Amino acid sequence: MDFDFAAALERLQDHGLYRQRRVLTTPQGVHVSGDGQRVVSFCSNDYLGLANHPEILRAFVSGAERFGVGAGASHLVCGHTAAHHALEDELAEFTGRERALLFSTGYMANMGAISALAGRGGWVFEDRLNHASLLDGALVSGARLKRYRHADTGQLRAMLSGVRGGKWVVSDGVFSMDGDIAPVPALAAAARDHGAGLMIDDAHGLGVLGPTGGGTLEHLGLTGDDVPVLVGTLGKAFGTFGAFVAGRHDLIEFLLQTARTYIFTTAMPPAVAEATRAALRLVKTETWRRDRLRSLVARFRAGARQLGLRLTESETPIQAVLLGANERATTASHA
Repeated sequence: MDFDFAAALERLQDHGLYRQRRVLTTPQGVHVSGDGQRVVSFCSNDYLGLANHPEILRAFVSGAERFGVGAGASHLVCGHTAAHHALEDELAEFTGRERALLFSTGYMANMGAISALAGRGGWVFEDRLNHASLLDGALVSGARLKRYRHADTGQLRAMLSGVRGGKWVVSDGVFSMDGDIAPVPALAAAARDHGAGLMIDDAHGLGVLGPTGGGTLEHLGLTGDDVPVLVGTLGKAFGTFGAFVAGRHDLIEFLLQTARTYIFTTAMPPAVAEATRAALRLVKTETWRRDRLRSLVARFRAGARQLGLRLTESETPIQAVLLGANERATTASHA
């Protein structure tokens, strides 16, 4: 092998892109300890403070006692337990869909769904600021990928009108780096007018936005008719791990039969599914958590303004502080 790894790593350092892992010795929370420091954590996706919630911990332990630790196989072999099945039913009800399908990670949910739905010969249109998993899903699918300017539905419409064949529009619901909300109503109208399907990855919206935590679609007053394919992750507001795709019965059955990242992957540990069921109950009933989160977002934005920090326009917990250079960002993160 003649690849110069040392030189490649040095180039990453020179461009301010070299990152280091922080080894934590405590659970996720407001304060965490690691590398000999106790700090306030501003970078976790545990938006509602559920990752170390005692009720969810009890459900996890109970699930492990009942089902063991590992699932043992993929869902289609012998890894699909009553815990997984119950969680899928409850996620479908929560999102107002006919069915939901569990995936082991959000990355795999996006890769599997896009590659199964689009396929060779099709077209995928994505926002330029979409998460890497959405872009990679389109690339792996073999479909032709076109990226429109961020939130520019005018350019999207022009792109859609210029092609024939199977078309899918794919976007984050809440953009994972800037925190702004996608113009989903306009995306839905564009997809409908041009005969395209619409898939929204609401990883950072579910549990956070909407009166019941239903996410970006509830926040914007949209339904499953507007957005046929909804992706959600469980490792953020729900505090656990894994992901799901929700939609019509026939669409989910199609993904179950064809999505390679579902078929060829061991199912999540059933204890995680039991823990997530407990988290889902708390997300729905403890609405004060979203109220508290909104107040903290407002407090942070006000404090940042007083300090003269530049923020992006965002009403979500993702608050991007604009530092202007890669080196400044990595140095600030380390500090």
